[in-house]
Amino acid sequence: MMKLKRIGILTGGGDCSGINAVIRAVTRAAILQHQAEVIGLEDGYDGLIFGRHQELTLETVKDILPLGGTILGTTNRGNPFNYREYDGEGNIVSHDYSPRALETFKQLGLDALIVVGGEGTLMIAHQFCLLGMPVICIPKTIDNDLEGTDYTFGFQTAVQVATDALDRLHTTGRSHRRVMILEVMGRSAGWIALEAGIAGGAHIILIPEIPYQLDRVMETIRRREELGHRYNVIVIAEGARELGGDEVILQTAAETLQGVRRLGGVGHDLAGKIAGRINREVRCTMLGHTQRGGTPNSFDRVLGTRLGAFAVEAASQGRFGHMVALRIPHLTLVPLEQLAGRVRHVPSDSELLRAAEAVGIGLGR
Repeated sequence: MMKLKRIGILTGGGDCSGINAVIRAVTRAAILQHQAEVIGLEDGYDGLIFGRHQELTLETVKDILPLGGTILGTTNRGNPFNYREYDGEGNIVSHDYSPRALETFKQLGLDALIVVGGEGTLMIAHQFCLLGMPVICIPKTIDNDLEGTDYTFGFQTAVQVATDALDRLHTTGRSHRRVMILEVMGRSAGWIALEAGIAGGAHIILIPEIPYQLDRVMETIRRREELGHRYNVIVIAEGARELGGDEVILQTAAETLQGVRRLGGVGHDLAGKIAGRINREVRCTMLGHTQRGGTPNSFDRVLGTRLGAFAVEAASQGRFGHMVALRIPHLTLVPLEQLAGRVRHVPSDSELLRAAEAVGIGLGR
């Protein structure tokens, strides 16, 4: 056991429901169990680079459990080891700000840093760990695509939001006899689309792990029409693509600056392809950031609280260089070196895929 005097916490990557539950748990566990001070670094790793921070107390984390987002702010850009910015003349230049981040850590007098984030954020944390920074990580992403853990907090809330949207699309699709397409997030993993699609009674689910064949999609639609069903609901993950085709990219100047590849628009792309083959109206809804925002459900509040409290205990034991993971029903620690840069996809032999096809859901294959 080590005496924790002052610990830091930052939240990086995309926001999601449940982050504030983690911040609250870390703060309360550190103060109540170890009488330690807690410093919140603002806007992800930018807080380490530029020294932006705030003290977290029992008062400042009061009533934040049901709040979406993160009171510390976050960013999915700003890698301290490769910080890209414009030089004033329109050119993109890169800086290594990791020495500055290490200096900030020392100046703040931190004994440990708890990093809350997804694959990219954890990969950076591992780099800092190799430089000697005492780091404990907590898995956070709505995509549920991190190796080493059964679930990431934020995922279940995102699935519920998508499921609610599918329920509503059923009624309007049935009323107008349309093909209704819902595009959901997930990057290169299809977990949100698959679980929401099953829960929301989708007729077709298209995920990145199974490049879809348009003929198979149309076959499912026509077979339903032959059975007297005059509408169809399709859920498609943003990273899905047609067999032999490419992902659909929705890029902006900001993403170009930071070297980020942003997916989006595959639902509208699919709508155009289907509309050209069927005499029926096709509509697409891009759910977008509503999957990230809003109140976390009870699962994510409980999981976030468990992960935060466990991370503080791990830090007090000097178990640095690890990520707190859920291996149902228990929490455990997984070495960061086993996780850095790895993405967990839906496996080809997934029981979820078998269940979907068993109940007649088309997977485009």
